[in-house]
Amino acid sequence: MSLVRSAGLQKFRQCVEELGGDAEAYARRAGLPVEALDSDELLVQDHALALVLEHAAADLGCPDLGLRVGEAQDFRMLGPLSVAIQHSPSVADALECTSRYLFVHARDLSVSLVDDPDGARGVVGLRYAFDTGVRPLPQATDMTVMFVHRAVIFLVGGPYGLRSVDLPHQPVAPRSRYEEGFGARVRFGRDHALLRVPSSLLSRPLEGVDETLRRLAMAFLDRHSLEAGPVMTARVRAVLDRSLGTGSTELVDVARVLAVHPRTLQRQLAAEGQSYASLLDGVRRARARLYLTTTDMPLAQISHLVGFSEQAVLTRCARRWWGRTPSVLRREARAGR
Repeated sequence: MSLVRSAGLQKFRQCVEELGGDAEAYARRAGLPVEALDSDELLVQDHALALVLEHAAADLGCPDLGLRVGEAQDFRMLGPLSVAIQHSPSVADALECTSRYLFVHARDLSVSLVDDPDGARGVVGLRYAFDTGVRPLPQATDMTVMFVHRAVIFLVGGPYGLRSVDLPHQPVAPRSRYEEGFGARVRFGRDHALLRVPSSLLSRPLEGVDETLRRLAMAFLDRHSLEAGPVMTARVRAVLDRSLGTGSTELVDVARVLAVHPRTLQRQLAAEGQSYASLLDGVRRARARLYLTTTDMPLAQISHLVGFSEQAVLTRCARRWWGRTPSVLRREARAGR
């Protein structure tokens, strides 16, 4: 299984609830953490993400659910990557940036330029594929290809001369629904999922480009590339960061969110040179320092927000973390400011 960021499920809850469905029930049935429905940062299994779309589409009698979700998604869900793409000088530069940094959202997903499968002059293919060689389920494919199509429209500010769309599966919704959504002919049962676009599109300049913003976004993405830790470590950190102060940080509950057995979680962390206790301690330390140095919240409230039962525990941990009490650390931060 490959891991993808839960940002890919943006607008899923909204679309399902508009149809009268229970998005959380579908998530549980697919083995997907319910928290993934409302977070862009959780790493989830790509198969579970695809499966939740299939369950909901079948149960709600909505064969175009993937298209609906893709149409509703916001380009900005890509976070810093969307900034780097949007402020690229041209469509070709935006595509290169996408190919270079897409791993931030899906380790095995690629968007690339290929020769036109029909060999037409002045036409190229913008292909979407998983490098694992496994074809995604139809609803997930529909959703992602629609998102890519709308992202191009967003970048260039309108229609871009789309020739046709190739999809590797047979239509699950009426053919007219696909062609209305894409505004072009759609062909099914093809070798790859791709958009056939005019080659002249690549040299098209983007408007409103801010080179400073682009450099900052790419610097952030480069750091992410260098600092991206092992998979289970990153997943546990994401859940702890979300749950601290608002939910349970017990090992068994975090394992449930990640849909793994607690012992499996511990074994995988150990294989990555980590332990659950050290990760929790690190998240608490970072959060406590943030609250102590940037807010005026009472120490008792901070203790609660980092998951301690009493203020004395925060004081003991502060001495271990920084060699000083919380009050001293706060005074030093104020003096520094």
